Amino acid sequence: MASLPLSSIPLLFLLLIPSITADPDALQDFCVADTKSSTTFFNGLPCLNPSEVTGKHFTTSVLNKPANTSGNPFLYGVTITSPQALPGINTMGIALARVDVEKGGQVPPHTHPRADEYVYIMEGTFNGGFVDSNNNYYSQTVKAGDVFVFPRGTIHFLQNIHDGHGYMLAGFNSQNPGLAVTSLQTFASNPAVPPHILAQAFQISEKDVRKIRKKLGGSGGYGK
Repeated sequence: MASLPLSSIPLLFLLLIPSITADPDALQDFCVADTKSSTTFFNGLPCLNPSEVTGKHFTTSVLNKPANTSGNPFLYGVTITSPQALPGINTMGIALARVDVEKGGQVPPHTHPRADEYVYIMEGTFNGGFVDSNNNYYSQTVKAGDVFVFPRGTIHFLQNIHDGHGYMLAGFNSQNPGLAVTSLQTFASNPAVPPHILAQAFQISEKDVRKIRKKLGGSGGYGK
């Protein structure tokens, strides 16, 4: 399937950016992030003096290139419009990400603790799904031009079932949605969750826990 250029994204997708954000409302027109500050800590990033702000602070090209998919066993990569890449987004309560997934790869089950998410499939075909707080599972096959919405805090995934590379754009109603990959949080935390806890929780042996932990790169003092 041919790739859809970024310029062809429907206006409807852009309108999906929530008008009511998950992050606190801004108290000024903008707060361009001072990305060089390392001495001030609060919920967000400090603002540049408005006299130092230019148009370049409100644009970025980071989503033009595919994300690196070789650094993990799941064969996916993410590039997000963080305040470091797009300083003008600071305090706006939104973010946009490009997610690339190789053939046979997946965005593994994960959650975003601070944001709802919607994805617009740019290229390829994906099997997507999420589980709600009542353990109800919702899934759908989506292809280029389709949108899938994931409620905040739900465990969700997207698996590439295309015969080649695929990618999507993901929108969030937070400038810092957070990413908690379920398998890594469980088996590769630092320090590690005690093996007997995971063995009972997943009804597997402690040997199995250590085997999974080794595959995911975790140890945390309990051995691999």
